[in-house]
Amino acid sequence: MPLGLGAPIYSKLDMDLAAAMMSINAVKGVNIGSGMDSAILTGEENSDEILQRKGKTSFKSNNAGGILGGISTGQEIKISFAVKPTSSILSSRKTIDKFGKNTTISVKGRHDPCVGIRAVPIGEAMMHCVILDHYLMNTAQNKI
Repeated sequence: MPLGLGAPIYSKLDMDLAAAMMSINAVKGVNIGSGMDSAILTGEENSDEILQRKGKTSFKSNNAGGILGGISTGQEIKISFAVKPTSSILSSRKTIDKFGKNTTISVKGRHDPCVGIRAVPIGEAMMHCVILDHYLMNTAQNKI
């Protein structure tokens, strides 16, 4: 992963990645790095210590998912997302009709029981599109 993609305010890499993941149908939550688990970690546990090894800068961990302050650190980008189960199931469910009256609905036919299987390659593609977009913006800005 290239170092320095993104910006600290308006074009944050993690902001654009989260928006891209949330644009995928059925995605209900996005984690970057430790994500929501960061809330239960202490600052000491969640901190990604920076070290110099053989003249190269490296990190002891990757809790931030490869992005600090909206800018890529050069580490692997780590993103996960939650996908809701399909609501079109064969079981009868309560709903309302066009007049607002209580009724039930039963869906018939073939429906994908696991959207998650299809969502993974879509998420990977979205991530690559965002990273490429940031790479191109970074390249254009640095040539000025």
